[in-house]
Formats: sequence, C-alpha cells, structure tokens
Amino acid sequence: MSSLPLSPLSLLRAARPSRGDLPWIAGYAIAFLVSHHVAAAWGGQGYYSLLYPAAGLRLALLWSRGPRLTLSITTAELVVQTANGVIVPGAPEWIAALLGVARPPLIYGLSVWAVRRLAPRLHSTLGVAPMPLALVSVVAPLAVALVSLPWALLRPELTGVHGLRQVIASLMNFMVGDLLGVMLVAPPLLWAAQGRFDRRAFVRGRRLLLAIAETIVVLGAAMALTALLTAIGLGAPVTPVLLAVVWVGLRFGRTAGWGAVLVVAVTILPFTVAPLPLAERFALHMSLASIVVVGYLAGSFADAQAQAKIDLTRRDRMLFQAERLKTLRAMSVAVIHEISQPLSTLALEASHLREIAAGADPEIAETAALIDRKAATLSQLVRRLRRFGGRAVDEPSALPVAALIDTVAALVAPEAKAARAVLSIAPVAPDLFVLGQEIELSQAIVNLVRNAFQAGDGRVFISVERGGDEVRIGIRNACVPGREARAGMGVGALVARAIVEAHGGTLTRSVDTSGSVHAMLTLPLTEGVR
Repeated sequence: MSSLPLSPLSLLRAARPSRGDLPWIAGYAIAFLVSHHVAAAWGGQGYYSLLYPAAGLRLALLWSRGPRLTLSITTAELVVQTANGVIVPGAPEWIAALLGVARPPLIYGLSVWAVRRLAPRLHSTLGVAPMPLALVSVVAPLAVALVSLPWALLRPELTGVHGLRQVIASLMNFMVGDLLGVMLVAPPLLWAAQGRFDRRAFVRGRRLLLAIAETIVVLGAAMALTALLTAIGLGAPVTPVLLAVVWVGLRFGRTAGWGAVLVVAVTILPFTVAPLPLAERFALHMSLASIVVVGYLAGSFADAQAQAKIDLTRRDRMLFQAERLKTLRAMSVAVIHEISQPLSTLALEASHLREIAAGADPEIAETAALIDRKAATLSQLVRRLRRFGGRAVDEPSALPVAALIDTVAALVAPEAKAARAVLSIAPVAPDLFVLGQEIELSQAIVNLVRNAFQAGDGRVFISVERGGDEVRIGIRNACVPGREARAGMGVGALVARAIVEAHGGTLTRSVDTSGSVHAMLTLPLTEGVR
C-alpha cells in the first residue's frame, strides 16, 4: 500500500490544491515576497543570502499542510520571482533561471515526503515526534545544496561565480542561509498553526522560575565567557555558547532550546547586517548555524525521549492491565461454566414453550416467542464468552478471516453505536484462513478500528483481499474536511503492530491525498481445517 498514486494523472490530481488550501498558498506568496526582500540585508554580490527566512516559511507550510502542496508552492515562488525580475520569460537563459527557482521548493517537498514516510519505520528515537521535523529541517537545506552543486559547476555564470572554490563558497552560503531561515522561522510558525506550544517547556510555579533562572545563568555565563575570550584576542569561540544551548535544550526541551537559540541569533545578526568582509560574515553565520542546529536537535531529542518514556509507561500500564484481565478471565470462565448448563436447559424449555403455545392465545404465543428469542440470544452470548475464555483459544489455530472480521464487528458494535459511528465491511471470501491466536488478532484489528473511528468522521471501512500467499486486511477512515490526518503510531497501533508481527505479518499506515488514514494488515495464509 502506498500513499502516493501511481499514474501521472493521479499525481496531478493529488497535487491539485483544495479550496481550503488557496488562502494558505496566497498568504505564502505574500510572505515569501516580503521575506525574500528581508533576506537581501544578509546578501551580497556573487553569493546567496546568509539568512533566508523564506526557507522557513516554505518548510512550515509543507510540514503542516503536507507535501501535496509542493507544486502549488513552487508555482507561487515562480510567480513572485517573475514579478521580481529574477525570471524574465523570453530572455536568454530564462529556462535555467526558472529551474533554479523551482529546484529548492521541489526538493523541500520531496524531503518532507521522504522523512514522513520513513519516520514511522524507524524503531528508535529518531522516529518519535518531534525528531522527524528536526531531521527534515536539516536534511532539506543540505539536499538542495547537494543537488545544486553539479548545476553550479556546469553553469557558473548563472550565479555570478567562477571556479570550484567560489562555487563551493556560494553553495555553503546558500546552505547556511537556508538552515538559519528554517531553524529560526519554521518552529514558531508550526507552533502557532497548531495553536499550542510545547507543554514540556512550560512548567508552573517555583519550577518555572528555577528553569528561567538556570537558563539565564547558563546562557549568560557562556556569552560572557565568549565575549571575554574575544576581548583578550583569542578570536570568537562558539564552544561555550554551543554547550550552553545544548544544555538548555536537553534540560527543558525544544521550545526552551529554540528560545536560547533566538537569543543568540538576535545578539549576532545585527552585527552581520553591516558591511563586513565575506569571510568574516560567513564565519559568524556558520558558527550561528552550528549553534542553532545542534541546540534545536538537542531539544527535539529531549522531547522525543520524554515522549518515548511516556509511551513505555503507558505500555507497561497496559501490560499490568493485561495481567489483571487474565485473572478476570479465569474468574469469568468459572462463572460462565456455572451458568451455561442452567441457561442451556432454560433455552430448551423456552423453545418447547414456544412450540406448545403456538396454538394458544396470541398474547401468550407472542410472549413465549419473546422468551425463546431472549433465551437463545443469551445462550449464544454465553457460548461465545466460553469460547473466548477457554484455554484452547490461546493456542494458534487455523482461523477463517471471515469469522475473525465478524468477531471484530461484534466487539466494536457497542462502541460504534454509542459514538454514532458506522462500520462498513466488504464481503469476505470464506476460503481465507490464517494461523494465529483469535483473541490477539481480534484485539489488533479492534485497536485499528478504534483509531480509525477517532481519526475520521465516524465512518470506517474494512476490506479483505488475497494477494498471493497473503491476506490483506485494510482499515480506512473517512477524513474530516479541514482536519489534518497523520499516520502516527499511538499505543493502540503499537500493540496491534506487535501482535501482527508476532504472527509473521506486517502493519503499514499511510495518509492518502484526501486525508484518509489507511491501515493495511498483512498476514500469511494457511490451509483451513479439513
């Protein structure tokens, strides 16, 4: 299952912006125009700007609205740069200028898509939010610089530089400018778009005061030490400030780390606006970029570690609850055993009563039929509970997929009814069997269905299809217009993945162009009981 369409026509349809995207694209075009002119203060002849805020705007929009807007953003930048005179249609080399403008947003979109697709598959802290955002913030500027290198070597006249040394210097300036623009601009824009800041960075009462005091002392001491070393002629070492920013990030998370980075940037950037030699200006911005990147990565890593710890705690709590459920199951088995025999007798007597009351008064016949139906329903319920509570269900066996899906539908029916949700199940072939434990597989599918109910508008679709020697069970939710869907792995989905992988299968999740979340559960087929 892929989140990207396969045909060129489907790709074009996927890239077409929705009506809700148009205000964002128009706002981006205006903000890009303004930020592009702001970047001129740190620009110069023959090389790119050493601070490019437009890169931060670009990444923030792609990350929040999705890489599907890549072509729209590219078009907006082309229009703005044509209005600025960077692209002059019909002029010599205008095609090359057009490609040079289009290259960065296209690579940014590809980088966002790649990181989002790979992050759920990383079984480490790198795949835990907010590390994917931190990674793409570094990867995207580096990727653009690397892709631009061959073109700059082949066509140096387009950038006004000549020779390998000047080309490398020009691209390094480009990369540093993009890194600073992304790291300084994208995080606050994304926080504002989400309507919240990182809760971990904001503590209350005395802890808040101590955190602020510690940050001021550590960062202030580092900056004072750097100023002292500079004053006595030892240059402008960045190591003290770098260590201080890393300390703040690791201690209080990425929001506090970004705040410390902002303080350092506000201290340095005003000095680099004034006319300075290229080497001196580049050295200052390179040092600032190192501080910004390392500080933000440290804060993001700290937040990812904290989130991973929360997930582990919740998983441990679930394991504890599972142990309690085992005890409860043993008790329920004993109770079910005691009531099953009397209930079976009651069902038989109710059936006999319905038969002998068939020719009696209509009211008596109707009451007898009602008693028979209720007794049969209770008897069926007890048989199902007995089957689920028995020890035989713990042993792997050949399970018909159709029966497995029926069990899932029965388990989620009360929740769906209470939430006014709708579960639609496509017909399932009766000859599909998997080898596994019924309770665990049912729990895995139930978890995915519950997640789908919560992520969408209450409509969930289950489909089952055969693919070679595997069976593919798909769970898809209908998206809510205006809500951004994410294919992140919550605790329920993590449990489902563990169960599926223990049965030799795989679980993948993705978001399609309409915003719907697709979960695809793949299990190996086995022969049914003969």
